[in-house]
Formats: sequence, C-alpha cells, structure tokens
Amino acid sequence: MRQEQEFIDGLYERVDALRGDTETSVANALAQGHTPLQARLERDVLVAERSGLLAALNAVDGSLCFGRIDLASGHSHHIGRIGLRADDTDRTPILIDWRAEVARPFYLATGHTPMGLRRRRHISTDGRRVTALHDEILDLGDRERTGHEDPSGDAVLLAALNSARTGRMSDIVRTIQADQDRIIRAPHRGVLVVEGGPGTGKTAVALHRAAYLLYEHRELLARRAVLIVGPNPAFLGYIGEVLPSLGETGVLLATVGELFPGVRATAADTPEAAAVKGRAGMADVLARAVRDRQALPDPVIAIEHDRDVLLLDDGLVNVARERTRAAKLPHNEAREHFEGHILNTLTDMVAERIGTDPYDGSNLLDASDLTQIRDELAENPGVWSAIDLLWPRLTPQRLVADFLAHPEGYVSDEDAAAIRRPVTRAWTTADVPLLDEAAELLGEDDRAARAHAAREREARVSYAQGVLDVSYASRTYEFEDKEDGDPDASEVLSAHDIIDAERFAERQEEADHRSTAERAAADRTWAFGHIIVDEAQELSPMAWRLLMRRSPTRSMTLVGDPAQTAEAGGVGSWSEILQPYVGDRWEHTRLGVNYRTPSEIMDVAAAVVRAVDPGFDPPRSVRSTGVRPWGRATGDLPGAVAEAVREMAPAEGRLAVIAPRALHRSLAARLEGVTAGAEPDLARSVVLLDPRQSKGLEFDSVLVVEPGRYGTSDLYVALTRATQRLGVVYAGKPPKALAEALTPS
Repeated sequence: MRQEQEFIDGLYERVDALRGDTETSVANALAQGHTPLQARLERDVLVAERSGLLAALNAVDGSLCFGRIDLASGHSHHIGRIGLRADDTDRTPILIDWRAEVARPFYLATGHTPMGLRRRRHISTDGRRVTALHDEILDLGDRERTGHEDPSGDAVLLAALNSARTGRMSDIVRTIQADQDRIIRAPHRGVLVVEGGPGTGKTAVALHRAAYLLYEHRELLARRAVLIVGPNPAFLGYIGEVLPSLGETGVLLATVGELFPGVRATAADTPEAAAVKGRAGMADVLARAVRDRQALPDPVIAIEHDRDVLLLDDGLVNVARERTRAAKLPHNEAREHFEGHILNTLTDMVAERIGTDPYDGSNLLDASDLTQIRDELAENPGVWSAIDLLWPRLTPQRLVADFLAHPEGYVSDEDAAAIRRPVTRAWTTADVPLLDEAAELLGEDDRAARAHAAREREARVSYAQGVLDVSYASRTYEFEDKEDGDPDASEVLSAHDIIDAERFAERQEEADHRSTAERAAADRTWAFGHIIVDEAQELSPMAWRLLMRRSPTRSMTLVGDPAQTAEAGGVGSWSEILQPYVGDRWEHTRLGVNYRTPSEIMDVAAAVVRAVDPGFDPPRSVRSTGVRPWGRATGDLPGAVAEAVREMAPAEGRLAVIAPRALHRSLAARLEGVTAGAEPDLARSVVLLDPRQSKGLEFDSVLVVEPGRYGTSDLYVALTRATQRLGVVYAGKPPKALAEALTPS
C-alpha cells in the first residue's frame, strides 16, 4: 500500500507539473495580443492543443491510475486513463494508457492464459489516496503473496456494480471484461453491430470503443471526428461525462433531432405520424413534391417587354424543364440551367419579331444583337417573376413544411391525416430526416454567396494594394531624404518588394479555429470518420438515410437490442437496416452477460416478454441481491406512488419513477422536488420519466407506475433499469405475466 501510494504521489506530481506548464504556455500565448497573421495562427493552434491537454489532465484527476500488471520477466507496468512519460531525455513511460496494446493483458489474461503476466493488481483510490488493492495471481507457481489477494477476481467488478448511482454514467475502464474488450478493440473498418440486452454494458462498450478509435487513429479521426448518436437529450446528458473521463473531449454527441444545422426538434409526433414519416418511401414522396414545384404555365404567362408582350406557354416551358431535368442536378442548382433555357427562348421570340427579313424570312440580327437582347431580358423583373413561379428557389424547411401542411395526393388519406399539421408548427425528431432528404434533393444555389465572397476578396485586395502603395511612397520619401551616396539606401526592403496585393490580402483572412466537432455540427454535409449509434434498432429508414450520408466510408458501430424496439418507425432488424447500404458486408456480435440487473428483477422482466415470445432468451445476470420485486394495487394512484417513493428513496443513489407521460402532471403534484420534462435533471435523487426517456439509463431503485398502459417493449425497458430494487404500482389491470411474477405488497 505504501509503495503504491508513493507511486501515485509521483504520478500526480508529474500531472501537476504538466498542468502548470500547460496553463503557463496558454496564458503566455493569449497574452501576445495583436500579432502578425502567421504568429496569430501558430498561437491559436498552440492554445487549442494545450487546452485539449489541459482538459484531459483535469478530467482524469482523482482517478488517474487504476491498475498494474507484473510480468513474468520481472517488469511491471501501471495502467491508467491516459499515458504519462517522465521528464527525462528518454521520455520514459511511467503510466500506460489503457488503450495501448501493452495494457491489453490487464483485461484479457486468465490463469489458463496468463499472457505473460505473473500478477494483475486493481488499485482503488479516493481522489489521490490509495484505498485498496486487489491482486490476482495468474502464475499459480508463484509463491509470493501480498495479503491483498482476491481469490475470485470479482471484488472490483462487484463493488462497481453495487455502488450507488450518481445520475451520470461512469466509465468502466477499470472493469472491462474480456468479451467487451474484444469489441472495443475491433478493427476500424466497415459496420460492426453490437447486440445486447439490458445491463450488458453495450453503451459503455460503444463509448470506450470511441475512445479507443481516437487513440488508435488519432490523425484520421481528429480531422473527420467521431459522431455518437443517442435516443434522446436525457440519455446524452447521462453519458456526457464518460469520454472526458477517458481524456477525450473532441467527440460530437447528438440525437437525430439535432443533425440538421439550424433546426432543433422540440415538438413530438404521434406514434402514427412518426411511423409514416419514417418510411423509406418518403424519399420518393419528397422527390415528387420537388418535381411538382417545377411548374408549367396554366395556360400561359404574359411578360411585358419593350412595348410588347411575350407569351410563355406550357409547351415552351416544358421543353426548358425537361432539358433542365436531364442535367440530373438538385433543384436549386439546376435553376441556373432553367434560367438559361428560358432566357434563350425569350431571346429567340424577340429576335424573330424584330429581326426577321419580310422578304426572305431570314434573321438580320448577328450574335452581338442577340447578346444585347438577352442582357435586356435579364434585366426585366417580369422575366424573373415568371422564372420564380415556374422554378422557385426552395429551402428544405419551406418544402417540408408545405408538404406536411398539405400532404393530400402524396400519401394515402389515412397517412395524410396522421402527418398533417400547420406550417407554423415546431419541428419534431421525425421531421429532421425529411429536412435532410429535402436538402439533398434541392441542393444549394450558391451563386449569390460566391459573388459576395468575390466582392469581399476584391475589396481586401484593393485595400492591401493601398497599404503597399503607402509603403512604397513612404520608402521613396525616406530615400529622397537621405544624403546622396548612402550605400545602405538600395539595400532596404519594404513590404511591396516581397509580397503582392493578393497574397497580402490572403494573410489577413481569418482562419476557422473551431474544433472539429463544432465544425462538423454546423455542416450538414460533413463526412465523419466513424459513427456510433446507440439504441440503433429504434431509428427509422429515413433516419438511416441521413446517417449513411454522414458516413460515406460506412465506418460505423451500431449498438442496440431488437427486443427493446419501441418506436413505431423503428426498423428493429439489423439486416433490414443494413442491406440497402452494405448488403451482407457487416459483422455481428452479441453481449450475453447482464452486469446491471439482478437476477430477481431479470426473471420478472423476462416473464413479461416470454408471454408474447416464448422463445425469448434474456442476458444472464451475474449477481443476485436477494430482494424480490413487488407489486401493489391501489385505488389512489398518486397517493400510492408518493408513499412508495418515501419507502424506496435511497439515502444515497437514485430512484426513477417511470410512468406514462399522461400521468406526469398528477404525479409530480404529489412528489416534492421531483423533476420531469424533456430534459430531466438525472442528478436529482428522484426523477420522473416516461418509458422512452428511461432507455439506456440505470438507477439504484425503480418504481414502475401503471404497467398495463405500456407496450411489451416499453415495459421490458422500464422493468430493467434498476440495479437494486424494483416496485410496481397500478390502479388498472397489469399484464397477467407481470402480476404473477411480482411479490404482493
């Protein structure tokens, strides 16, 4: 214990020294103030790098080192959340990053396959103080004992599983199991599907896989970023501290409803509406909606021009429309072609009227005359009004909002009734894939933006030339002031001698110093280096179209459990999700051990699912608490819930009340200090959730309210959130299988 404490003290001395040096270098860089552009760029890069290091050092403080491996060769290595090197000429490693290959035996070695290890030691700390050691002897012939032997090797794992929850997911870096380690370190290529029931640690595995990939492929993923997609904001808040605790801060976490820049989904769909919007066929529906905006005159459009009237009929416009469509460009990008066809058509009309020889019918106008006519037409507001009517510029928001306000004719009457809503309604999560699809169909007419950028650049170059002219004039005046024959006069160089105006202007352009994750979040077309999707079975086909656009290399880790599919638009089948994009070129692995849910609770949850699926095979629980889940019927539901909360609320840890959303207001009125809503505070001791919000979360105790109102998947999720105790309260009739499995209370 004393030796390990001395080692830990030495580690933190090194961390404190690094932190001090880093803070000083950042402060000195920021204090430079106004500097030339090159120096400013170097300063910003240094600040970004050092700030990232500082964030990593701060994040791991208090839990830096958690293990040690002693090799049969006599060498030993300490394992930690980040790697550290000594401040010597050899940069000697003093702490091995858990992701390094040399650390892998810490997770995989067994007595049967020791992988060259003599001893594995788990080091428990409280802040910077060593509190316990747990040694596993892997070389059975080794007679050296320390007094800290753990015969089963499970003490650290069980302590972590039984510890009180905090409302935030903690990393599992100290207790990664062999089956989890193999998934975390799986090769970085293609699509990997990780299936696992409740409590198997699939979310934690996915997060640690993100950290591992960032370690192994830093150069690539630092440029392209890793995207982690979660089911709801509460879940993202719950997992938000895991990656920083592993020294990684550059990952983008988002829900599907946050993946269209400038739009945040705040409204909710009915299950029927979400299912309709999520169908793959909606891509064709939106494509038809775009084509319908490429209109024909009814019957003609009259354009006044030069004391004459030009008539655009449907035949002429249809020729222009079909020629434009033949270019197979997105709608807004194709508009430039349509404009050209219409202007050419109108130019031919005018030329025919004013330039035709009355005797032989030939046209007397030459190319310059035709160009002049076309330029005059291009300045006619009536021409542009006609083009706007026939081929309007569209935004994804306008197209989707108009479609949802008037879906008749595009979908069945039943589906139209489900999705119809006012144009002013807020966006829902199911709308975001529609917006993304619309953006693909429309493209962006960036001519105005390019023209604006060109004008700004021209202004910068003009200003730069003015500065250089002043520099030249100043030098000329200075030379004229010098005495004749000064030998140094001709050797003096000024700015205009070594740089021209265009390059000088480029140096004044501001560089984009946002983090990779920030730039990715603002760019709809960003291609991520790797995407991790949690609760992947819940995503609709349209949501998968969005995500596949973000991953052109198809480098993805998908995590989920088809048995927990609850969303009406969810696909639920891995082959159905992936076949359209990668065929059968994907790997599937399954986690079958339940670390979270005690066997007593898992037996109850499994009975509910087996009532509708007799072949259901749940994950195997590794522990038992001896506490049976209980059920209680009542005629006063809010009162019974309040009483149960008083009974179950832990002295430390967290209690979740999981109830249908329709009951939240009446229950919250009886539960003092309980939070609810779209983004509940999970750090509170008691929190009120609906079943969908509870997906992926875990609590010490769970109280399920009115289970008869849940579907099987939602009920299965709600019943498997507890690590210690489960209670069920109901006024209505619960499912028969659940009532029979519970202990009456």
